Amino acid sequence: METLFKYSEIKTDRTSLNFKRYLLNSLVWEDRLIGIKGAKGTGKTVLMLQRMKSVYGNSHDAMYVSLDNYYFTTNRLFDFAENFYIMGGRNLFLDEVHRYPGWSIEIKNLHDIYDDLNIVFSSSSALELHKTEGDLSRRAAIYNLHEMSFREYLELSEKLVFPTYSLEDIISRHKEIANEITKNTVIIPLFRKYLEEGAYPFFKDAKGQFYDRLVSTLNTTIESELLIIEGINYNTAHKLRQLVAVLSNCVPFKVNISDLSRTIGMSRDSLLRLLKALDRANLIKGIKTEGSAMGYLTKPDKIYMNNTNLLIALNSGKENIDGTIRETFFMNQLLHSHNVKSSKIGDFLIDGKYTFEVGGAKKGYAQIAGAGDSYIAADNLEVGYGNKIPLWLFGFMY
Repeated sequence: METLFKYSEIKTDRTSLNFKRYLLNSLVWEDRLIGIKGAKGTGKTVLMLQRMKSVYGNSHDAMYVSLDNYYFTTNRLFDFAENFYIMGGRNLFLDEVHRYPGWSIEIKNLHDIYDDLNIVFSSSSALELHKTEGDLSRRAAIYNLHEMSFREYLELSEKLVFPTYSLEDIISRHKEIANEITKNTVIIPLFRKYLEEGAYPFFKDAKGQFYDRLVSTLNTTIESELLIIEGINYNTAHKLRQLVAVLSNCVPFKVNISDLSRTIGMSRDSLLRLLKALDRANLIKGIKTEGSAMGYLTKPDKIYMNNTNLLIALNSGKENIDGTIRETFFMNQLLHSHNVKSSKIGDFLIDGKYTFEVGGAKKGYAQIAGAGDSYIAADNLEVGYGNKIPLWLFGFMY
């Protein structure tokens, strides 16, 4: 126990408060049981440590532990937490919970028995909490930590601090907002850098090895997290890597499950289940068309890589993918807080109301001419006009 306390203090001391992800100040920390989900590399651990450092310092009232620590191979989480409580601890931060068998039942029991013990836990975004043995989805406040927005990237990379804007603000005031942001900032080159390596905070420490680290993170997600959560074997993990490689060179992939099943060598139902798992793990994103059927085993109409960094890292570069990069960025940033579907008229239908066509600066309105509430998200444009909005501006919504 003392060793774990010391490890917690070291981790907390070494945590910087200079840059904070958007979720740190929007999360309701007063809830007794909080779950933070997100893709590997998005900053879940740092988020918890920043909360500890800023509120509790090195007080023994709070403690951070990762459940992949060897301590938990021979010690029960429940017993550890009970000892922590007896010693006066009331705020427990548990990292990587999906790596500890039976974690959900033990956390549920702790929550039910000790009504003044606050627990924050992090898990892979691939985890379906309502399917865990303890079913914490009815007890815990669950938050998803999205990849970094363009706005966050500017703060971390360039120390440029800007406010967030709602989608409605951007639609109605985009020219005013873009003029304010660009009056002292040359935005387009910075946007290009973000598209290449700005979605994950670890770009700052990658020192030229960003794509190597990103691919390593992807492999860990497939070969470790999905192996644990989905109960897949190593042969299936290899097929998942093959599936990601195929999709990264075809996106946006118009889904033909029969063809894809033959390519991967997998049954339809198995393929759909694994596509869902990759989607939850934030490696790909399946987008349905407006009005299409819903259901767990209904196929998406289009599949994208989850963000532009993954797309660029994995794409073989045989074809020009500028259009795909634009669509992927727009989709990723809007998915943070909006309903995104494929449009029958333009590229995307947002919240069942706004139709967007995504393209270059010269993109015209012909395709969406008959749609109400229709807009163009235009790349290589500093300031827009009319219903043509700079694409980069959609990176300022969180």
